[in-house]
Amino acid sequence: LGATTAQLPGLLDDRFHAAGDVSDLGAVLRHGRTALKLWAPTAQRVSACLYDSRHRSTGARTQMVRDTRTGVWSAQLRGDHNGDYYRYIVEVFVRGVGVVRNLVTDPYSISLDANSQRSYLADLDDPRLKPRGWDRDKAPETTPRQEDMSIYELHVRDFSVSDRTVPASHRGKFLAFTDRESAGMRHLRGLARAGLTDVHLLPVFDIATVPELGCINPVIPDAAPDSEAQQAAISAVRDQDCFNWGYDPFHYTAPEGSFASNPDDGASRIREMRAMVMGLHEAGLRVGMDVVYNHTTASGQADKSVLDRVVPGYYHRLDANGDVTRSTCCENTASENLMMGKLMTESVVTWATQYKIDSFRFDLMSFHSRPNMESLKAEVDAATDRDIFILGEGWNFGEVADGARFVQASQLTLNGSGIGTFSDRARDFIRGGGPFDGGQSLVANQGFTNGLFYDDNGSGAGKTRADLVHAGDLVKVGLAGTLRDYPLTLGDDRTVVLSAIDYNGQPAGYVSDPQEVVNYVENHDNQTLFDNNVYKLPVATSTADRARVQMLAAAINVFSQGITYFHAGIDTLRSKSLDRNSFNSGDWFNQLDWSYRDNSFGGGAPLASDNADNYAIIKPLLATASIKPSPADIRFARDAFRDLLEIRASSRLFRLRTAEEVKQRLRFYNTGSQQEPTVIAGHLDGRGYRGANADELLYFVNVDKVAHTLTLAPEKNKAYRLHPVHRRFDAADHRPALGARYDRATGAFTIPPRTSVVFVDQ
Repeated sequence: LGATTAQLPGLLDDRFHAAGDVSDLGAVLRHGRTALKLWAPTAQRVSACLYDSRHRSTGARTQMVRDTRTGVWSAQLRGDHNGDYYRYIVEVFVRGVGVVRNLVTDPYSISLDANSQRSYLADLDDPRLKPRGWDRDKAPETTPRQEDMSIYELHVRDFSVSDRTVPASHRGKFLAFTDRESAGMRHLRGLARAGLTDVHLLPVFDIATVPELGCINPVIPDAAPDSEAQQAAISAVRDQDCFNWGYDPFHYTAPEGSFASNPDDGASRIREMRAMVMGLHEAGLRVGMDVVYNHTTASGQADKSVLDRVVPGYYHRLDANGDVTRSTCCENTASENLMMGKLMTESVVTWATQYKIDSFRFDLMSFHSRPNMESLKAEVDAATDRDIFILGEGWNFGEVADGARFVQASQLTLNGSGIGTFSDRARDFIRGGGPFDGGQSLVANQGFTNGLFYDDNGSGAGKTRADLVHAGDLVKVGLAGTLRDYPLTLGDDRTVVLSAIDYNGQPAGYVSDPQEVVNYVENHDNQTLFDNNVYKLPVATSTADRARVQMLAAAINVFSQGITYFHAGIDTLRSKSLDRNSFNSGDWFNQLDWSYRDNSFGGGAPLASDNADNYAIIKPLLATASIKPSPADIRFARDAFRDLLEIRASSRLFRLRTAEEVKQRLRFYNTGSQQEPTVIAGHLDGRGYRGANADELLYFVNVDKVAHTLTLAPEKNKAYRLHPVHRRFDAADHRPALGARYDRATGAFTIPPRTSVVFVDQ
């Protein structure tokens, strides 16, 4: 017989449903008084321990009072406690343990002291918590619609820790974004001028995996490009060093202390994160947050468990045995439960209202329900009187897969919601293979831009022209915004809607509106695009061609309908020395070089914990000096990427607003069985369309090593010219101006090798 323990969430939601209407959980400081409220319906007793800002070893205890209708415990404190700290003592029954007395921080903490030992008392409207000019700060008005977003994904520490133009005390910190003349900030301003609209920050909320005081910076030995010595130095201290991606939530609504100049001062976290947001806004960039409400770093009675030590068995999703599920990686939360959903929503509202965050990227969003996400968006929009853009990962797996618990916020179930999900459709066929490849498949699975069939790398994969044609079809799926009902003529001459094309047993087209798809070819997960291409391009490929191939993938992303999303460093050929999972690989394997001298390839074998199984392939590649790009190659990629951003920004035709507009205005040439499979040709009709800035526009992507000429009879006798960006004397890539041609008499277009080209008829 199967058995389980009592599972209380449904009962607690029914019995204490009124708690959902309590608007001031946490600490509220107003008019010289401090109010504390904690939802703990199963607790037998709750007290608040107060610690003044100077003496934190002992705290004055105040007994809290329980409201039987809501399950909320509250206390009203006299005096000015602004700047003091507090914790709760919660006496509560824990399954398998008995009644325990937990000394715990506030789930609604807005800041904390070092290593998150005590919650911080403050009024976020206090002028002392605002950098100068904060009340006047506004986001740039660059994205009237979600489709206008062009995003750069960035880690706070990566951004500046290696930048010698940043003051030493600011490196790796929020305050680095206030150093206007640093190399990194100049880089971001250059991207903004070119058309980048948003920076999305990897987790900046309070995390559990970086020591906020006394973290270790290991000394990296000067060893060979394929040596294991570098990774050994990092591995020895990887849980005590200063780096982690941060997907380990501790407190959802407090800034991370390791990014503050003084982690032990709750005020500095708040003030300096706001200063960072101001710095990015002043650089012309909106600010997005990567948020991780789908799990916590710990549960139960663990030291870094918070939610489960307040209401045991409630905030986390349980399996049939009553145990916490861990399919996300860690302790899965249950936002379908009333008060977890409330915590998530109110946390997002706080970030948007108090830190002026402009958009949110939800990690594993499919572990939340569609109704919750739609409700959250409505609430945050109402609270800010702005359109706060929401996007996230819609992967379908785990105990919630296929709607097992609720209607998920996943790829296939969010269409029509206006919420964006990352698309793996075009991504996989542009890059080649998939995110879980290992061994020889890393080399054998070439993609559309890095040699599939037309530039075989000698792996013996036996790929055919039909494989290349199919890859091109899936690339066009992305270019058409992954729309469910966009009609496309395939390589076998059938014309079908994109939802009828198979992608690993799922429909390739799955969205109802272009704003619902996030197009990308690289993000923090898996190998960088440069490293992916190291595996797949023939080893003899020149570094100049490697840079061109990188920009071909970026061009496809830029030309795709929907949101376009890039990983920081895609424009500087960023390498992590083939690391497939650099979440805890230290500064060494995650660094960015804004001097454009080094892309970090050949920094030693990546961490053995995630990569040793592939060392037989990795090490010979790292030891091949001819793969490493020169500073000139890096600068080419930097400038070519900005040219692409300018092209996207120049015409709303790359950012069409509705599925109907895409179907009416986008068509593909060079399709069907007689196509030249290495060339993508897209036509955008701008006649009568506001913001088109062209009557007609044609874009081409030639991934081949040789030039190709396509004759497009409907385009004869028109006034096509190269896009103005291509015609500039300072264009990064001179090959379009020198080698791209349009023959008006025949409608023939010649496209140079490994080049993206845009023609306009104005």
